[in-house]
Amino acid sequence: MADNDSVLAAARAWSGARMALATVVSTWGSAPRPRGSHMLVHEDGRFEGSVSGGCVETDILATAADVIAGAPAVVKRYGVADDAAWEVGLPCGGEIAVLVQPVSREGFPPDLFDAIEAARTAGTPLDVATDFASGRSAPGSAGNFVNRYDPPRRLIIVGAVQIAQTLVGLARELGIATTVVDPRARFLTPERFAGVTLDDRWPDEAVAALRPDAATAVVTLSHDPKIDDDALAAALRHSTGYIAALGSRRSHAARLERLSAAGFGSSDLERIEGPAGLSIGAIGPAEIALSIAAAMVKRFHAVA
Repeated sequence: MADNDSVLAAARAWSGARMALATVVSTWGSAPRPRGSHMLVHEDGRFEGSVSGGCVETDILATAADVIAGAPAVVKRYGVADDAAWEVGLPCGGEIAVLVQPVSREGFPPDLFDAIEAARTAGTPLDVATDFASGRSAPGSAGNFVNRYDPPRRLIIVGAVQIAQTLVGLARELGIATTVVDPRARFLTPERFAGVTLDDRWPDEAVAALRPDAATAVVTLSHDPKIDDDALAAALRHSTGYIAALGSRRSHAARLERLSAAGFGSSDLERIEGPAGLSIGAIGPAEIALSIAAAMVKRFHAVA
């Protein structure tokens, strides 16, 4: 859902205009966009989002114009076997089905966008079901297609170190809202972390206040047990989707011993990935940040 944020923003900005919503409702093979991906089309031809990465958008825009003009909702199917596969199709070899429906009471009600935003703000998922025969969508799980809107992905970085600077940039490109926590004022400066939410509270207080959920990652990078341990303990007390700690295997073993002594059981400790990140032979801050970002995304997909 992260890359549908721009569609939700456009729905707010275009409120009151006639629109059509295109949604990927099924995929097969090497489809360029996952199920649930949206493309919102304004009556003046503007659009936001994508359903194929460019392969079929031109045809979808034409279909959307018809739907805005009053045509019924329709499911369009595209694949490499199409006669015009290289013109309107998927030369990558996959297949997709895309529902195009009006943004109206007869299709995708405008207030559903508000309901999705409210659920995301509250940190709770929302299911929206669509009936292909009528073309109508409504909250619930009974329909030909059910789209799950999860809370927005967040990253809480504990430790304003050099790795964090690169990780912040990667998270930004991934559409993940990031907060950097560090009680050390000399580390946590706007010059080092421009355009990022900074939190100088002690990590256990900061993490608890941010209430991490299944769509949130907490990554500790400070190398200081006084800072990292408190943050990890706070993350373990919530349904945090991804918890990781930087350090060697030896230091991680010592960390687990300390947390165990603090009352956390084996099932809790197994939630902590240590050393943090995928094993890609990373060398240097930038590559380590990349390995952590990749592991975080992998866990988010597993949780979803």
